[in-house]
Amino acid sequence: MRTATIDELIQRLSMLPGNPRVVVSGNHAVPWEAVRALDAAQPTYVLHALNAPAGLPERPGVTVETCFVGPGMRRHPGLRYVPSRLSLVPLLYARALPPDAVVLHCAPPRDGLLSLGVEVNVLPAALEACRSRGGLVVAVVNPRMPYTFGDAQVPLEHVDVVVEVEQALASPGATPTDADSRAIGERVAAMIGDGATLQLGIGAVPDATLAALTVRRGLRLWTEMFSDGVLALDTAGALDPHHPLVTSFCFGSPALHAWLDGNPRVRMMRTERTNDPALIAQQRMMTSVNTALEVDLFGQANASRINARIHSGFGGQTDFIVGALHSPGGQSFIALRSWHPRADVSTIVPLLDEPVTSFQQSAIVTEHGIAPLWGRTEREQCRDLIEECAHPNVRDDLWEEAAALGLA
Repeated sequence: MRTATIDELIQRLSMLPGNPRVVVSGNHAVPWEAVRALDAAQPTYVLHALNAPAGLPERPGVTVETCFVGPGMRRHPGLRYVPSRLSLVPLLYARALPPDAVVLHCAPPRDGLLSLGVEVNVLPAALEACRSRGGLVVAVVNPRMPYTFGDAQVPLEHVDVVVEVEQALASPGATPTDADSRAIGERVAAMIGDGATLQLGIGAVPDATLAALTVRRGLRLWTEMFSDGVLALDTAGALDPHHPLVTSFCFGSPALHAWLDGNPRVRMMRTERTNDPALIAQQRMMTSVNTALEVDLFGQANASRINARIHSGFGGQTDFIVGALHSPGGQSFIALRSWHPRADVSTIVPLLDEPVTSFQQSAIVTEHGIAPLWGRTEREQCRDLIEECAHPNVRDDLWEEAAALGLA
């Protein structure tokens, strides 16, 4: 391992084989200076990241590859989407998508160990796959990155090149919580008891659910990600103080970053552990709360595509639904507004015309009510989805479609 300047990093990256695949930290931990160095070093390359924000290079020769499409990738002209459940992405690096280089965004070392900070996710698997084939491992070391533990820790000897930078981490603004989101969050929270283990996705509805859980006690986290909502739970004394908070990545405010730094309660784990349905099923009263773009009268959810165009991906939704339903006392919810405000359409539809992301949840929840699915006949499911969850303006139309589908 040696410390290099950006110019030296460009030179080193230029020595990679033609059209190299380079895996970088994603979400809000993208090592931007290294990405720009790669773009300067290689005329053609494949940049692999999960859920990347805006700012990725867009020019001929740049392929943006991912198994979960972020907001900065959805309309990228060089997008290459590889469908995969998030728990299985690490296997791809050893088989179908071998990396030639990995660029990690790290906190400075302590006792000879770097830390991946807020973004562990699939990076340990990418690192191992890259090293096994003699690839290049770069660490962008940033003192602003919180130092976290668990699978986040990387021995210095596993890194070939270190580049030192100092830049503030992105702090995405909180998603506004409107009246519908609060109503949904309160309905979901009412079904979650003391001592439950939580997994919540991203967005206004999961945030509202967390806000409504501050009165609970003994809550645990086994989740793919979390954000500032966990701070409110911690401040309110809602979390089990004797149990680690397990996650794979996180993002949020500077206050969250400060809370994470050196916090021994937080265990940042690799995705193939956090998202392993068998491990999820072992958690006490595992409760999964996710959202979707639309749900049909058979209880199938689409959380991935709009007009056949990829919007996000499978993510961990299927992993956590399966794991939660196998947990003693576990449950899984899809929570969404009954009406899509931008598209001005119902989110409860007769039959999905997009690929299915998940199905067989415990219940569907909207601002109007709750439709229990698990253990009920398809006609009972359909009735409750229409009468309890759908917007009143479309219920008559949905009943007509239900009859045509043999559900009424």
